[in-house]
Amino acid sequence: MLFDYLWLALLFPALGFLYCAILGDVFPRRWAGYVGTLAVGLSLVVASAGLVTLSGLPEQSQAQSSVLYTWIASGKLAIPFGLLVDPLSITMTLIVTGVGFVIHVYSTGYMADDPGYARFFAYMNLFILAMLTLVLADNFVMLLIGWGGVGLCSYLLIAFWFERPEAAAAGVKAFVVNAIGDVGLMLAIFLLIAQLGEIEYLKAFKAAAGLPAGGTVITWITLLILVGAVAKSAQLPLYVWLPDAMAGPAPVSALIHAATMVAAGVYLIARTHPLFEMAPTTMLVVAIIGAVTALFAATIGTVKTNIKRVLAYSTISQLGYMMLALGVGAFSASIFHLATHAFFKALLFLAAGGVIHALAGEEEMAKMGGLRLRLPVVYWTFLVGALALSGFPLFSGFFSKDEIIAAAFFSERGGWLLGLIALLTSALTGYYIFRAFFLAFHGRSRTPDEVAGHLHLPGLTMLIPLVVLAGFSLIAGYIQFPVAGFESFLQPTFAQAHQPEIGGINYWLIAAISATASIAGIGLAYWRCGQEQPAPAEFSAEGWLRRLLLNDYYIEHLYRWVIVWPVFWLGSLVSTIVDPIIVDGVVRGVGGYTRIGSRALGVFQTGYLRTYAVAILAGVVVIIAYALRIGLQR
Repeated sequence: MLFDYLWLALLFPALGFLYCAILGDVFPRRWAGYVGTLAVGLSLVVASAGLVTLSGLPEQSQAQSSVLYTWIASGKLAIPFGLLVDPLSITMTLIVTGVGFVIHVYSTGYMADDPGYARFFAYMNLFILAMLTLVLADNFVMLLIGWGGVGLCSYLLIAFWFERPEAAAAGVKAFVVNAIGDVGLMLAIFLLIAQLGEIEYLKAFKAAAGLPAGGTVITWITLLILVGAVAKSAQLPLYVWLPDAMAGPAPVSALIHAATMVAAGVYLIARTHPLFEMAPTTMLVVAIIGAVTALFAATIGTVKTNIKRVLAYSTISQLGYMMLALGVGAFSASIFHLATHAFFKALLFLAAGGVIHALAGEEEMAKMGGLRLRLPVVYWTFLVGALALSGFPLFSGFFSKDEIIAAAFFSERGGWLLGLIALLTSALTGYYIFRAFFLAFHGRSRTPDEVAGHLHLPGLTMLIPLVVLAGFSLIAGYIQFPVAGFESFLQPTFAQAHQPEIGGINYWLIAAISATASIAGIGLAYWRCGQEQPAPAEFSAEGWLRRLLLNDYYIEHLYRWVIVWPVFWLGSLVSTIVDPIIVDGVVRGVGGYTRIGSRALGVFQTGYLRTYAVAILAGVVVIIAYALRIGLQR
């Protein structure tokens, strides 16, 4: 069966990585881009064939584990190198390889003049390999390997321009924050093995059914898994790495922080949903974190002036939507939004990259404006992505986001407060993305003359991927039709899940209200930023609320005061007092006393036989005298 050959999806990017890393600078440099792109394209072909095969199977046969070999065997513990093929893993594989392939094509043009061209494609292929390992793994240990590999690749790609201090610092920050999540996930896996004795998903879920629902063990396991998901998907309070990660090249932002890596946390909770459904407390925590993060990031996005940072906070907000859906039990809706978001957010990042490329690296919207006629393809494709993100009717985001809002209102685990937060976030989304759109493309040009006169116009390798992603951003929402089409496809994965069924008047009422809120946000953005004026008030406005949002509610300052500086001061104390005075002092003292003692004993080491004979005689006399004294006392 074709599933037995799905490992080829892993092999191709592995070979692409080896070529780019070892031979990329030996052969003509352009070959690295071609080989790296071809490797991901072949993985996409394998994944597409897997989808066709899976769709032709009966529902009860659509979850199959293919074990290639036993990787580690120690006593009763056997860790297989196995792949789990089901609708969820195939969906994620198609997203990773499909969007990844388009971004690789784009990168061949965007990175054409970069001296690290071959190294860039080596890292990109390695990232695809790690991400595919994560989503196709059939056990928690392989998941952890892919999880760690994705974290490593994110560091390498974010800090790709390591000669820039901000890029190097951003890479380290991403690695450190994600390491916190890695520890949580590892502890959860250790606890699972200790309690259940199983590491394969299907066996572990079956064994977990014997644990008491809502009990301490299952609650702790799911909370620890949540720590890993929160770090990887940049949710409160561990979101701080993702805005700084925009220091990497635009294709990196599109691949890692829009389409794949940040979705890993959402995928992790969806994959382990049988455990989470047994822990209602954890599900509530997931919903609250998602809702608060969605609103939190959306408000910050309304004031940022760096175009990539606006998109970064948008990503955090949209991931909050997905987490909210998971928390209220709408697992299929969450994955549906993950899929549509991958297309339109990758599109927005690549279109922003086209603007940045044209302006010789400029990312500040204060130095943009008036680009709609100079960059028409970028303009129209960015508009499509913005409409999809804002949930404009008939675009992909309209269908996927409204399912989440409806579930937040009407599901058993939802409520009016969660629903209102989701609706308010929808209005803010329309505002902040069209604020960026109008500031970048409309109004008068604020670009310096020396840059405006020599725009680096994007070539076909950059424009064609934009058009392709724009097409998917238009039509991806329709995979839900006929009614519940995408949910029906995912049914074998979530067959035992208690998902809310929101339909009829409730769904369309929420859809109408949500669309109205988004359109109102778009209108407000046009009123504030879409007029023909030399310098919109956006770049000169003051006030306490603006300062609060520009500083991310001072959360980074709080971390600096509570965590960073105390650790720095403790490190300084240890390095200046504890280590040199106490630790080194003890070591030096032991050495000093040893030298003194050896010198004192050295006095008696004369080398003369008569001296030693006298010493022995003196010792004998002392011993005899002591013995006689003891005898007399008796």
